[in-house]
Amino acid sequence: MKTRVVILDDHPLILNGLQNIISKYDDIEIVGTYLSGKDFLKELNKKQPDIAILDISMPDQTGDEIARVVYQQYPKITMLALTNLDNIYYVKSMLQQGVLGYILKSASEEILIQAIRVINKGDQFLDPLIKSRLQHDKISIARQAAHGTVLTRREKDVLKLLAENFTSQEIADKLFLSKRTIDSHRLNLLLKLEVKNTAALIKKCIDMGLLVQ
Repeated sequence: MKTRVVILDDHPLILNGLQNIISKYDDIEIVGTYLSGKDFLKELNKKQPDIAILDISMPDQTGDEIARVVYQQYPKITMLALTNLDNIYYVKSMLQQGVLGYILKSASEEILIQAIRVINKGDQFLDPLIKSRLQHDKISIARQAAHGTVLTRREKDVLKLLAENFTSQEIADKLFLSKRTIDSHRLNLLLKLEVKNTAALIKKCIDMGLLVQ
C-alpha cells in the first residue's frame, strides 16, 4: 500500500519540484498540495493523509500552529517539517507540536525520501545538520546549568518583563531607564544565552530554569 502524502508550501515552484521528485517512487503517492494552511485544515474534515509535509513559514498560519491542530485533532497523521529555518528554537517548537521529522530544503532527494519512509514507520527522522545542532544545544544547556549562567540583577529584571511580552520602551518606562539601555541589556542576554531572537531567548531560559512558565 502506498504512503499517502500531502504537501503544504506557499511557493508553487517548490510544490511542483517536490511532486516531480516524489512521483518517481512507487511506494509514495501525493494526494494533495496546499498553498494555505487554512485550506489544508479544511480538507482534513473530508480525508486524511498518512503524512503531511509542512513548511513553517506559511502566510496565514505558521507551521507550528498548523501542527498543533493536526496533533490534537488528527493524531493518526504523521508530520514532517520541510523548511529553510534551521534555528534550534523552530526545531524544538515543531517537535513539541508532534512533528516527527524535520529536514531542511537544502537536503538531498535521498534524505527527503528516507525521512518520509522512516516517519511512516513511526520513528523520528532529523536532518543530520539539525540532529547535530540539537545535540550541541543539549550539551550547551547542560554545561550552562552546571556552571550557572550568570545574569545580573538588571538582566533578570529585563528578562522577566520580556517574557511578559513588554516592549523595550515599556520595560524602560517600568524600570526608569532609557530604551537604549534596555536594548543593550536585551542584546547582552542574547549573547550570553547564545540565541538569535527574543522568542528563542525565552524558550532557552525556561529550559534552563531561569524562568518559570
